[in-house]
Amino acid sequence: MASSNPPKILLAKPISVPAVESVVLRSRLPPLPSLNLLSDSWDFHTDRILPFLSENTDFTVIGVIGPPGAGKSTILNELYGFDGSSPGMLPPFTTQSEETRAMARHCTAGIELRVSAERLILLDTQPIFSPSVLAEMMRPDGSSTVSVLSGESMSADLAHELMGIQLGVFLASICHVLLVVSEGVHDISMWHLMLTVDLLKHGIPDPSLLMPPYSQNSIQGQDKENSDNLQETNDEFLAAPLFVHTKVQDQFLCPRSIMQLKKALTQYLDSSSFSVMKGENETKKQMDSSGSPDSETGYLGQSLFLLPLRAQDDSQRAQYVSYISMLGRLRNQILSMNCRTFAKTVSERDWLRNSARIWEIVKKSPVIADYSRTLQSSGLFRRMLLS
Repeated sequence: MASSNPPKILLAKPISVPAVESVVLRSRLPPLPSLNLLSDSWDFHTDRILPFLSENTDFTVIGVIGPPGAGKSTILNELYGFDGSSPGMLPPFTTQSEETRAMARHCTAGIELRVSAERLILLDTQPIFSPSVLAEMMRPDGSSTVSVLSGESMSADLAHELMGIQLGVFLASICHVLLVVSEGVHDISMWHLMLTVDLLKHGIPDPSLLMPPYSQNSIQGQDKENSDNLQETNDEFLAAPLFVHTKVQDQFLCPRSIMQLKKALTQYLDSSSFSVMKGENETKKQMDSSGSPDSETGYLGQSLFLLPLRAQDDSQRAQYVSYISMLGRLRNQILSMNCRTFAKTVSERDWLRNSARIWEIVKKSPVIADYSRTLQSSGLFRRMLLS
């Protein structure tokens, strides 16, 4: 049933400025209103998001995760349909400016949400393995200002690593498609992160299987119902991953290099749940104008996509295909994915409410807590030096 109040759509807002001044003023315009799912204290917001969602049940949730400066927000802006050529238009997701890059700062904090006219719910996350994120959450004594595990005190280094894991587990639990972005072909740290996510994503229900929180007295009954639902489905929901490598140089876009990278990814994920999903989630094969499979552009089935390095003029210098062309093809690849659906029909608003509860489950996960204690006792977590 349609909602009486139609959802708002957060669009890039046009600003009327003289043509001569538009380029100068665009960098000075205020940012769009924040639709962040998470507060600075790592708590979940629902009230500010609900007006942008509806009772519609035909929607797709696409999340992205990756290191700073890899192009996550740029990809989501493309999915949103943002046209950056229009003067005075602000992108729905803030991209890294020259000033931000020079100051080694990040643009996104927490999880920023936007909803497109096609009912794509897009989730942009703060960067993983980011020195600037770590710097913002570190106290003078080295402890974390953010309680990532239900009040437990820990070092900023450890909390920073757990943040990335929690974001990965959360997105894998509530998204239909999860874009795992890496920069270049040699960085496989995000591959490793997703193996960790697969290892720790246990006991987290499908967003459509959570019972409505009618009363505090029914929590135990809800937990039993959620457990029964998981047993009925025999396995846990997992977003369909697409591993995107950006800023790839021309020499690595040849068919031989592409196939080597695909083989390496397949072997790396062979023992994970992502490997099992190969038979379930076959994407449509991309075809070129001649009707044959496009074997030279980075389309490698459902799991891997290569996005070339963008030349200053995005010119004819590209050996195989241009950045703009491939960005458009990436959008088509994502939107054509035959991803796994939730077990039951759920509306956008119920998805949001249940996602808030899933976030609490992630923060209180005994599996992640045990993993944290193992990391802390062994010291085998990523330690980042701040200059």
